[in-house]
Amino acid sequence: MGTIIIQNETTKDPISLIGREAGVCWGGDTQDPEKNRKRGLGCLESGHGRTWEYPQVYMVVDGYSARVIRELYTHIGGSPTRLQASTRYVNYQKGFAYVTPPKIAKNEEANAIYAKAMDDILKAMQELEQLELPKEDVSMLLPLGMESKVVLRTNLRNLVDMSHQRLCNRAYWEFRQLMHDMMRALSDYSEEWKYLVDNYFKAKCDVMGYCNEKASCGRYPKKEQ
Repeated sequence: MGTIIIQNETTKDPISLIGREAGVCWGGDTQDPEKNRKRGLGCLESGHGRTWEYPQVYMVVDGYSARVIRELYTHIGGSPTRLQASTRYVNYQKGFAYVTPPKIAKNEEANAIYAKAMDDILKAMQELEQLELPKEDVSMLLPLGMESKVVLRTNLRNLVDMSHQRLCNRAYWEFRQLMHDMMRALSDYSEEWKYLVDNYFKAKCDVMGYCNEKASCGRYPKKEQ
């Protein structure tokens, strides 16, 4: 599937940062690293979500479909920002990579139909290019299944909220994969991020203890049960 690259601009010590910022407002000792970490853990355990917006995450999201990137853009809490690979300047007429859903990939006949459709789109784009049409017009043929690349800046609070929605078994399969990839990349970035991923990145049913989806997967009982 795709690749997540955590960039160096990302906060290395998110828990301690939360503690330092909170300590300023509480008149606490912000020079002691251990006190900062404990104060940060307290903010996390108390659910003081506004403090969670201080740790920033800069990442490159590469090789996922344009479709899932569109869904990623629905998570706009905490004012994240992003740039996406251009369909105006990148020359896709020479060929574009695309995502094949697992259920299609496992079916030989379906996979052949899917691949042919993508090839037909590419051929049509190449023919339109020969007519000297603007690249921005030709690129309208590009499918949502094409791979794309995004530079994303977000924060801890937004990612935790995203995990509640996108780790649900009923979430779109590619977004579940994207969420797991983000979690692995952050866990590898620093020990404090690993702690946060292990303890706060959860499906909403794990947080609530019941399922509030109309069509439940059955992993947890419904609230009324």
